Amino acid sequence: MTPDREWNKMGARPGRNSETWTIDGDGLNDVTFYGGIETGRTLFREVSKKAKPLPHFSATMLLTDLPTLFADSYSIALDTQLMTIDSVEPTAFLGQKGIRFAFTFSRLNEEVRRKGEAVAAIVDGKLYMITFEAPDVFYFQRDQPAYRAIVTAATIAR
Repeated sequence: MTPDREWNKMGARPGRNSETWTIDGDGLNDVTFYGGIETGRTLFREVSKKAKPLPHFSATMLLTDLPTLFADSYSIALDTQLMTIDSVEPTAFLGQKGIRFAFTFSRLNEEVRRKGEAVAAIVDGKLYMITFEAPDVFYFQRDQPAYRAIVTAATIAR
């Protein structure tokens, strides 16, 4: 896949099977790839396994469970309860039945409202998902078409 513009890979990875790209910097326009998340694994690194355990993916989940898995994981990882899933719809992703969902959130101690979009599918019992998030003002609208182009071109390396 060749993106339509220069994206920079972030050094820090949110989880074991994920990586994030940005155009303008962390928090301004982030595309995160979650590849091959296996049953029993979390989307993100554990913040506090005992005090605030992250939810785990399961291959038996329904596609409609994935937005909740994402929202619950994000709320714990970002320490915010200001996360909502705004819409959910079926879609094709990676040649499979998938799900697309939109979300909004604000980070703790921040007034910036962020919007996001995600697509996900379960392929051979593993979760594959690509998310995009950016501040609602300017960046989300500007970069959403570039994110969607990445999603359309995505394939699983085998």
